[in-house]
Amino acid sequence: MPDSLPSIQRIQSSSVDAIGYDPASGKLYVRFIGSGHAYVYRDVPETVYQSLMGAESKGRFVNERIKGAYEYRRL
Repeated sequence: MPDSLPSIQRIQSSSVDAIGYDPASGKLYVRFIGSGHAYVYRDVPETVYQSLMGAESKGRFVNERIKGAYEYRRL
């Protein structure tokens, strides 16, 4: 079953193009600039999403706190 996408917002970042989050399912959607690839990360707490959105460097936050910490798949 395909993931239904929440509203995605474009952000200012050198590596992340857009981010979306569905608090009901805990799914975090991230689209990257260079590759254009998008990923969905599962079971991400809303507090982590809020920290991501408040981070000075979204790319660094994704690399340090999201990648490797949550199950994901490429969309």
